[in-house]
Amino acid sequence: MTARITARTWTGIAATAVTAALLTATACSAPGEEGGGDGGYDELVVGIANEPETLSPLLGYGKDGNSKIFDGLLRHDEDLELQPALATALPEISDDGLTYTYALREGVEFSDGTPFTARDVVFTYETILDEDTNNPAKDDLAAVESVRAEGDHTVVFTLAYPYAPFAERTVLPIASADAAGGQDVNTGPYNTEPIGTGPYVVTGWTRGERLTFEANPGYWGGEPEVRRLTMAVIPDDDVRATRLRSGDLDAAVLPPNLANSFAGEEGLVTHTAESADFRAVTLPTGHPVTGDQDIRLALDLAVDRELMVDSILEGAGHAAYGPVPTASPWFAEGTERPHDPDAARALLDEAGWVTGEDGVRVKDGRRAEFTLWYPAGDRLRQEHALAYASDARDIGIDATVESGSWEVIEGRLAQDAVLSGGGNPADPDFDLYGLLHSELAGDGWNNMGHYDNPAVDEQLETGRRSGDPAEREAAYEAVQRELAEDPGYTFLTHIDHVYVMADHWDGVTTQIEPHDHGLGHGPWWNVEDWRIRS
Repeated sequence: MTARITARTWTGIAATAVTAALLTATACSAPGEEGGGDGGYDELVVGIANEPETLSPLLGYGKDGNSKIFDGLLRHDEDLELQPALATALPEISDDGLTYTYALREGVEFSDGTPFTARDVVFTYETILDEDTNNPAKDDLAAVESVRAEGDHTVVFTLAYPYAPFAERTVLPIASADAAGGQDVNTGPYNTEPIGTGPYVVTGWTRGERLTFEANPGYWGGEPEVRRLTMAVIPDDDVRATRLRSGDLDAAVLPPNLANSFAGEEGLVTHTAESADFRAVTLPTGHPVTGDQDIRLALDLAVDRELMVDSILEGAGHAAYGPVPTASPWFAEGTERPHDPDAARALLDEAGWVTGEDGVRVKDGRRAEFTLWYPAGDRLRQEHALAYASDARDIGIDATVESGSWEVIEGRLAQDAVLSGGGNPADPDFDLYGLLHSELAGDGWNNMGHYDNPAVDEQLETGRRSGDPAEREAAYEAVQRELAEDPGYTFLTHIDHVYVMADHWDGVTTQIEPHDHGLGHGPWWNVEDWRIRS
């Protein structure tokens, strides 16, 4: 049985994005251990590609919502509209856009029985913003000047500048001040044994294998019917498909071609989620070839995006010309680039990149060659990388494709190209700032290619700091147009996320998803609300 369930169109979230404007938690169940498909419909065993580095929101876990162990002040519904969670209503915002006031839900307890109060909210945000906290997403809260409690059930945020999408940032999970305080935030036990207010509690984590959860009987939203979750860490796409077919898993995220191999199988359903998840090739600025603007422009023209969508994604996605999807209300019309290898060759000829005897271009004694990495076991990235290298070779540029672990790849970011991914549908600031701002060059997985364009930096700051929707729209349009003229990445596709799972539950839907999809994002984004089909 196959059903396409797609979250609402991008146009439907335009108003929210303009005005108000995960993580992957994973693990592994070996055959015979809490396996799926045996009629135990009050448990769910999911196969996913990656596991989190931490379970603490103080270090970035669940920052985009749907964290399962925790709740934020707000949450996203199926249509990505903001709804109250630990807050009783959406925030009151001052006329100048600098003050956000949240009234908090009373009677909520953490899973250890301690009461949730405004003190926990203040603790969470202040700890993340502390300079000694190793939270890679700290910049998400750069606008926050202060956060204070007014009694036990009111929290007030003061911003340093109007930051239109700030409310979107408050889906961030709230940690327990009692449980997480008094220990080293970066290394303490709260990172693996968290206490939250969410619908599930962690019962075990074997790194590289499995992460297990049980329903929180005291959850303020009502005890979930799906009482046990096991998230399986299975990096290899083919292995996930094999284990799903054997009945060892109840659900798995799969590349479209593998998902299609399950079409017609009784008892299984396919869910396809639209996403902001892009695949792109980083072009390191410091590399003498990938940092050459003519090479970058030529690669942008040479790549056959539509063929990638048709052949690699089997239609489950769209051509990408930047991090903003073409269906988004924020997309700058007219920045689409044609597939024109002849124009790419002419550009390189004019720039002095001469074709050598082996077909590879040379300029000033330097061959037009570089290395392109993708993570081992990721079939979609592998196929994107090979297709990209083929298109590059067709215009005389030699991209050597290599695979390796993320640990190996991380050490090569400044000098080698990477088949990267990212994307968040909530607001363009969430993608563009970290991807392109020069101040974040080399900051972990931010700005991996060390992109440096002062005009882009200026517009990114305008988009981030302005409270005027029209000014923000103009800024992000300018960023996209500048990126088309001075690409630091070759954007390839936006991929739909495809999931195959057992068809035992009612209430299964999808949202428009970010790049990160695991426990928090997938058809199980609202697993606490599922009902076991009788």
